[in-house]
Amino acid sequence: MSETLDGQGGCDCRKTRYRLTERPLFVHACHCRWCQRESGSAFALNAMIESDRLQLLGEAPELVSTPSASGAGQMIARCPQCKVALYSHYAGAGPLLSFVRVGTLDQPDLLPPDIHIFTQSKQPWLQLPAGALVMPRYYRRDEHWPAVSLARYELLKPQLEAQRARRTNSS
Repeated sequence: MSETLDGQGGCDCRKTRYRLTERPLFVHACHCRWCQRESGSAFALNAMIESDRLQLLGEAPELVSTPSASGAGQMIARCPQCKVALYSHYAGAGPLLSFVRVGTLDQPDLLPPDIHIFTQSKQPWLQLPAGALVMPRYYRRDEHWPAVSLARYELLKPQLEAQRARRTNSS
């Protein structure tokens, strides 16, 4: 992990803690209505990282199955005591990718969004910063991710494809 980023975080009661062992692949500010409802705010801020680079410290979180806008559901990792949501696994990548709630980091201000997505449903009173990367819906990774993140994702692709095939075969 970079010296400039303290990659530790956790819940309010501090029983469930984690450490990012590398910088995230990419940070999304998602403005879809689903994320607004789930976060209780104008958007969700998630740092996407390979799950093997998310080191659990302290008490393990409980995984709670919840619906998602895609219809495929998601697993939300919550502290078993205070119930704070720490990260999610979405159905597309399953447990291979974690979408860490940036607000649960000890230093969340060090991970601003790389991109704002689903801004077609963003709250009209929210002004995005000048120069921010803004997408009305989703985006193409190869057009926006840095080369180092694309290379890391390529290494994960065979496992992601196997995960998707297992999900398709079990449907």
